[in-house]
Amino acid sequence: MKAAMPGTPVPVAHPWQDDLLAARAGDCLALERVLTRSRQDLRRYAEHHCVVNDVEDAVQESLFTASRKLADLRQLESFTSWLFRIVKRECNRMKRGWRQLRQEPLTEDIAGPCAQAPAGLASDLAAALESLPAHYREIILLRDVQGLTIGELADALGLTREASKARLHRARALAREYLQD
Repeated sequence: MKAAMPGTPVPVAHPWQDDLLAARAGDCLALERVLTRSRQDLRRYAEHHCVVNDVEDAVQESLFTASRKLADLRQLESFTSWLFRIVKRECNRMKRGWRQLRQEPLTEDIAGPCAQAPAGLASDLAAALESLPAHYREIILLRDVQGLTIGELADALGLTREASKARLHRARALAREYLQD
């Protein structure tokens, strides 16, 4: 066996490579083991990208898609990132569907303070907030509705000031992205 040259990247085998190979070849038990091992990581990832109520559905749909399309995966080393892309795509699909199904999501709760705003703005803002994962929705509500300072946010959420700022920035970016769609 030839040794790799210094500085040459050595391909890293996936920890479940044997099961992945067997699952790709049609072994149902190997496929079940792979999907069972992946489930918890997918759930954690989906919690950051899906509406809270859609997390489990997104994971289920993603695992189902992965089980059907595993034979199409070209490089087994990219299995995990491939699964994460499937989950994120599923979360985005569910958000789009959620948006279309819900005509007036939270307008009764925020119609009073937004009475001077254009008619559709309150509904759009409510839908944008509703589409965010819980930890992002919470930080926007604490900062922009209740008016907490960054220091107060950090204390309330048990985060550092920097982490609070980063989370708030990300939450606003996601809400902005939703509103642009």
